[in-house]
Amino acid sequence: MSNSSSMAQFLLLALADRRELQLLHFWLFLAISLAALLANGLILSAVACDHHLHTPMGFFLLNLSLTDLGCICTTVPKAMHNSLWDTTTISYMGCAAQLFFFYFFISAEFYLLTIMCYDRYVAICKPLHYGTLLGSRACAHMAAAAWATGFINSLLHTANTFSLPLCQGNALGQFFCEIPHILKLSCSHSGYIREIGLILVSGCLVFGCFIFIVFSYVQIFRAVLRIPSEQGRHKAFSTCLPHLAVLSLFLSTGTFAYLKPPFFSSPSLDLALSVLYSVVPPALNPLIYSLRNQELKDALRKMMTGCFSVAIEFLFSGV
Repeated sequence: MSNSSSMAQFLLLALADRRELQLLHFWLFLAISLAALLANGLILSAVACDHHLHTPMGFFLLNLSLTDLGCICTTVPKAMHNSLWDTTTISYMGCAAQLFFFYFFISAEFYLLTIMCYDRYVAICKPLHYGTLLGSRACAHMAAAAWATGFINSLLHTANTFSLPLCQGNALGQFFCEIPHILKLSCSHSGYIREIGLILVSGCLVFGCFIFIVFSYVQIFRAVLRIPSEQGRHKAFSTCLPHLAVLSLFLSTGTFAYLKPPFFSSPSLDLALSVLYSVVPPALNPLIYSLRNQELKDALRKMMTGCFSVAIEFLFSGV
């Protein structure tokens, strides 16, 4: 019998049993994390340096890249460390910190995606009011609200989860610290009910955002279909479809992971789902947006051309 005050560490789910597969997972996670760091870093640099991207969408895209980097850096490095050194342990405080930062960044990302949906709605359905509804102050307030809501949500869940007495061992059936798997170790009925209540409140907030997103996209598609020119419809769709693709991947995998029936659960399925909603979206977001956003592609091309020219000039100046 152990409790949260005496527990020194948790045991995470091993990504594989064979050493060869562990190393394969290490190199795979390394490639994903480096690609995500490079891509999100390029987007941050492009938005910060190119004045053509100093728009509400560019500002929200910059914030989204920060949440993507946060999600990747919270879960992947520890998984890489465990795969490389053939271990599954994480300290009690390390687990609490990982859970807090993961839910902070993942919550902020969802709220930012909701705000970006509002940005597309105003741009397409109320273009004459765009400057008024999405001025610099309004954008800053909305982004701050997304970060603050994510912080409060994560703080409440982390504080309540790690205040529960744990008496069902210390083995987590996940490759990173996650609330449902910690709750399975709890032996406090009242604390368990309290955390379920917090999860329901968060779920209602997420569901409200989902309803807003659905309503916004219904209005957006109705407005786009009324655009007379084919070029105008294509441009409108090209700005909306990346956002819709990111949202669909994020919501479908995350919802299924948390709401799937217990009999439909298995360690391999839980592992695959967790990778799909915690690692894949942050890694794919920059690719999806850069491929469909012409202004962003132009800014990245200009920045990389400038860097290449400076490098060539530096090399020849030293000869």
